[in-house]
Amino acid sequence: MEYVILAVVIAVVAIGAITGLVVSGKRRRELDRSSRPPTITAPAKPEPGTTATAPAKPAEGAAEPAAPPAATGATQAPEAPVVEEPAEEPAVEEPAEEPTAEEAEAAPAIEVPEPTAGRLVRLRSRLSRSQSTLGKGLLTLLSRDRLDEDTWEEIEETLLTADVGVGATQELVDNLRTRVKVLGTRTPDELRGLLREELVKLIGTEADRTVRSVKHEEGPAVVLVVGVNGVGKTTTTGKLARVLVADGRKVVLGAADTFRAAAADQLQTWGERVGAHTVRGPEGGDPASVAFDAVKQGIADGVDTVLIDTAGRLHTKTGLMDELGKVKRVVEKHGPVDEVLLVLDATTGQNGLVQARVFAEVVDITGIVLTKLDGTAKGGIVISVQRELGVPVKLIGLGEGGDDLAPFEPGAFVDALLG
Repeated sequence: MEYVILAVVIAVVAIGAITGLVVSGKRRRELDRSSRPPTITAPAKPEPGTTATAPAKPAEGAAEPAAPPAATGATQAPEAPVVEEPAEEPAVEEPAEEPTAEEAEAAPAIEVPEPTAGRLVRLRSRLSRSQSTLGKGLLTLLSRDRLDEDTWEEIEETLLTADVGVGATQELVDNLRTRVKVLGTRTPDELRGLLREELVKLIGTEADRTVRSVKHEEGPAVVLVVGVNGVGKTTTTGKLARVLVADGRKVVLGAADTFRAAAADQLQTWGERVGAHTVRGPEGGDPASVAFDAVKQGIADGVDTVLIDTAGRLHTKTGLMDELGKVKRVVEKHGPVDEVLLVLDATTGQNGLVQARVFAEVVDITGIVLTKLDGTAKGGIVISVQRELGVPVKLIGLGEGGDDLAPFEPGAFVDALLG
């Protein structure tokens, strides 16, 4: 009996323990469920072919349903702040970019050369050194009270020193002697007028001194510039381009001096300053080929004048002089060569005349360009070189500036010499 009672007590205790465990677990699950955040369920997407139905708005005047109370212990997410978009600013037009230094250097500004009309008159001061020897020296001698043989010999010596030449000197002295004897009185104005007349007569006023640079039916006028090394031939070609552009001509330059380093670069720089195209070839290439291409380019561009700078050649080297003749023959396949200008350094005196003779044997010289007359006492070379070659001086160089090459005018030249 005791055992039965003991078994019943144990059973009751066991049932109570089990019941307590069940109730405790149920309460714990309810507490966990209430502490979780509410789950937001996205609306289901409508099936294809169906129309989504918007939630019905409450009737006008009806109270909107209250939001459900937040569960105990739930964390409410903060509302996203409203960000106002700034108003669009009006577009500001950006200024055009300025060219870089390299671009500016690659495309230099085109210069406007000075007009050639009256240029020699503007440059007359450059002849001051020639003036002191030839012009003022002669006037001083002729103004002496007595013109004896010694004085006339001094006059002859002055003329020879100024490179007038033997033949021209003798002719001038004879004419002066006769006219002074006939004149009788010799005032300064009379002597100056007398000397001016005789010098202008020696230089000559009848020769055509214009550079033939006008386009013709066969194509552009072609001008060959020839001369020995060191006379300023490439520089003269560049300055001549400025002279022609100033007179309204369109010009193409041919850099046929392919033997001297940087000659083509130098000529191209001169051309770029006045907007003239330069045709060049490889260093050490065939000069005749470059000259041919330059004329071809001039025809294609429809320009007025093609200036060809040839290589400086020592007149004692027969092969090089023959090459100059080849350049002229190749160019003439396009048409005639209108001008062959020989550049001479006025300071070389009689040596320049020797050069002129040899060049005249190879090509037909049509005109002379005398350079460096600004720093020499040898202005008489103008007279002697013309008498030697029978070719007129067409241009003279009176300085280092770009516009210091002037068309030669006999009267203005003599006036500059006499002061």
